[in-house]
Amino acid sequence: MRNVESYLFSLPAGLLSLSSRFWPAVFPQLFNPVLWSKPNMSGSEGIDEGFYSRQLYVLGHEAMHRMGSASVLIAGMKGLGVETAKNVILSGVKSVTVQDQGVATWSDLSSQFFLKESHVGQNRALSSLQQLIALNPHVHVSAHTGPLNKDLILQFEVVVLTDSSLDDQKQFGELCHSHGIKLIIADTKGLCGQLFCDFGEKFEVLDQDGEAPASVMIQHISKDNPGVVICTDDRKHGLTDGAKVVFSEVQGMTELNNLKPVEVKVGGPYFFSICDTSAFSEYERGGVATEVKQPVTLNFKPLHEALNDHELLIWTDFGKISRHQTLHLAFQALHEFVKKEQRLPRSWCQSDADSLLAIVRELNAAAQLEQLDEAAVRNLSCTARGDLAPMNAFIGSVAAQEVIKACSGKFTPLQQWLYFDAFECLPEGKDQQTESAFLEKGTRYDGQVAVFGSAFQEKLERQKYFLVGAGAIGCELLKNFALIGLGAGEEGLVTVTDMDFIEKSNLNRQFLFRSQDIKKSKSAVAAKAVQEMNPKMKITAHQNRLDPDSEGVYDYNFFMGLDGVAAALDNVEARVYLDKRCVRHRRPMLEGGTLGSKGHTLAVVPHLTESYGPAKSSAGNDIPLCTLKNFPHRIEHTLQWARDQFEGLFKNAPENVNSYLRDSVFVTRTLEQGDAEALEILGGVWSSLVDVEAGGQRPQSWEDCVSWARCKWETLYNNDIRQLLHCFPPEEVTASGLPFWSGSKRCPHPLTFDPSKVSHVWPSSSCCNIHSVGANDRKTRHYFVMTSTFLLYLTQRLPLHDSKSLFGCLLQTTHMDYVVAAANLYGQIYGIEGTKEHASIRKTLEGVRVPAFTPKSSVKIHVTDQEMEEDKKNDSGEAGEVVSVPGVLRGQLNLLDCPGTQRT
Repeated sequence: MRNVESYLFSLPAGLLSLSSRFWPAVFPQLFNPVLWSKPNMSGSEGIDEGFYSRQLYVLGHEAMHRMGSASVLIAGMKGLGVETAKNVILSGVKSVTVQDQGVATWSDLSSQFFLKESHVGQNRALSSLQQLIALNPHVHVSAHTGPLNKDLILQFEVVVLTDSSLDDQKQFGELCHSHGIKLIIADTKGLCGQLFCDFGEKFEVLDQDGEAPASVMIQHISKDNPGVVICTDDRKHGLTDGAKVVFSEVQGMTELNNLKPVEVKVGGPYFFSICDTSAFSEYERGGVATEVKQPVTLNFKPLHEALNDHELLIWTDFGKISRHQTLHLAFQALHEFVKKEQRLPRSWCQSDADSLLAIVRELNAAAQLEQLDEAAVRNLSCTARGDLAPMNAFIGSVAAQEVIKACSGKFTPLQQWLYFDAFECLPEGKDQQTESAFLEKGTRYDGQVAVFGSAFQEKLERQKYFLVGAGAIGCELLKNFALIGLGAGEEGLVTVTDMDFIEKSNLNRQFLFRSQDIKKSKSAVAAKAVQEMNPKMKITAHQNRLDPDSEGVYDYNFFMGLDGVAAALDNVEARVYLDKRCVRHRRPMLEGGTLGSKGHTLAVVPHLTESYGPAKSSAGNDIPLCTLKNFPHRIEHTLQWARDQFEGLFKNAPENVNSYLRDSVFVTRTLEQGDAEALEILGGVWSSLVDVEAGGQRPQSWEDCVSWARCKWETLYNNDIRQLLHCFPPEEVTASGLPFWSGSKRCPHPLTFDPSKVSHVWPSSSCCNIHSVGANDRKTRHYFVMTSTFLLYLTQRLPLHDSKSLFGCLLQTTHMDYVVAAANLYGQIYGIEGTKEHASIRKTLEGVRVPAFTPKSSVKIHVTDQEMEEDKKNDSGEAGEVVSVPGVLRGQLNLLDCPGTQRT
């Protein structure tokens, strides 16, 4: 049987597609749903990969397992505490206990998004508990309403103190340090924030930056002491002094291949020195040097020592170095002020500001700062009573990130103080305002009025804003909009649009959604959630895609009626388009994005700043097509290759089909692009809409899907590689006599399909989930004809247009599963080690999206990651067909509905 399999699976792809009825009879195991079901790619148990899929790409399974055994205590459930708790719970630790003895006040509603007006006067921890529990079913969440004490703290691996006194910080800081408990102190006062970390002595960081290990191709290695390695890669090696590397694939100086990790000393961006190689064999060619991540041990000072060590300050703004040092003293002085007066300084009270400044000067007598920023001290005093949602969101998120570092050992923790301020937000002429404009009035905005005044609050409530995107960033923006009262007045309005639907993988980072919201519109659910936070908020939810097709909705009058636009998009193309609209209508745009643990923000103001289009950095790292197709030598190359294959198979062709079905002049416009371009586009449209038996690629059964996917596998991983080796045999030499397959050119080895290997089956099983659409009988396609003749043949035989066709777009975890599996398999051909955990995967796969099209009115597309259900019968009484969205790639046969097949 094995010999028969080997023979048949080595046949040319064309023979494989001759008869889809032949394959089930010969190899029934290939058509078994069990074989084609999605494998456990992680090999790990206890982690809900559907829920944590995006986070796993950043942290990896090891770090997630360590986090899953950590218990965290978060003290203080005001705005800062609940923001920290929300993020820690979503991250997936074992348990979180929230502690607070206080009761909710009106000013707490300025930033505590899980408190309602009905909670005023009730315990903050208990009032927030049910909402916190609902965030993540995998984390045990409890509340403690008693005081902090030793017995409580010793139950946890990590303790976070928010809104605590300096005396409590010192007392519990000493306790945590002596018992090996990681301590994080977080505080916000108006427009200022403070963070402190003490992870004890000998804290081990397993991965300092979370980046993929550097891997470089070698051009030459000297036989010397020390040996010098010259790289031949298309980028700098990225190594630092003290880094360690291992060698592989070195020919000639093969002794290096068996060495343990070797320490390097960087000599330049393209070379470095290693150990003594003088006794080794002569270097011939090839080789790869791969960085080995080394654990780093860090020692932290306890709080009482760190208070007097200004060298432990981390600068968040190099233009404010003296201000950071001043704020370190000012926060200590603020604790002294509260201890003496039993209250915070009054908003914009100059006498209180004078008192605080006097305490800071006393502290500086010992600290001896050369430059004291007295204006910053006064601003801190005048705004300290404020409780701002955006400031709590920032400091709380960073505090939660430090919790993740403490639990996982991933990324370098804060050592040890961090201060942040946003005094630039204060308006000019603020000193001339009277104290009465900042007094509390018993409203949900008191924490904000204390900083900016009542007139500013009224202006915020009148704003009309347009938010594009309701994903992770969009949810956070909407939460902040609701808390600050944006658009909450009679004249105000927030409009949000997002065409996507909620899927399980969203729940880990898009905190406005719950499991019962899966399959629902993101924008609609998000709008409802923030209205519950602030019932006065006026918000309208749309499900429109922002592109030229929606300019009839978002027209001149719409944009001219806005005060601003916020972009929470996940791709550059959409950002550039929105930026153009904002520039055209002279409207400010706030833009932000994330990538793993990194993020960016950009404020674009008409006539003041550069717009997004020119400001966006050029890719600069585009990989040449020949490298992707024929000469990959890094995992990034194979990932990009796999993504290109994905978009070619499941995005570009369906988009062309959608355009054909909606646009009656599509064929005419396509023909104007030239014969070669038109042949590719129209040929793809034709094959997508025409049956397999008539020469197209439209499947009529599951067997057709398997045959199609199997042919693709044979073409990509065998035939194309054989053709490349035919043109450039392994022994090929260049005109100068040097081996062709050397340096960055890895000699490939074609794969032979083995159905017993999961790595072979998984990409094919994903491909099988392809469109199945209705089409009338078509004549057999003629291949060997003149281009112009064949174009005429195609244009005459394309199915009729359907004005009711739909276009959708979705991003699913299984899309990335397919690309990673295909990339790793392609890497096997070139001897490139596969991966599925480092952040470069997420960067490469960002924006992997697939369009969905329905060429018949009876077809309905279900865009969730649960399952596609058969549609109701159409008007004629015939059963409607279920379209498998191209590229949904669920990888499970029992989730695929093909005509004439039933699920098992």
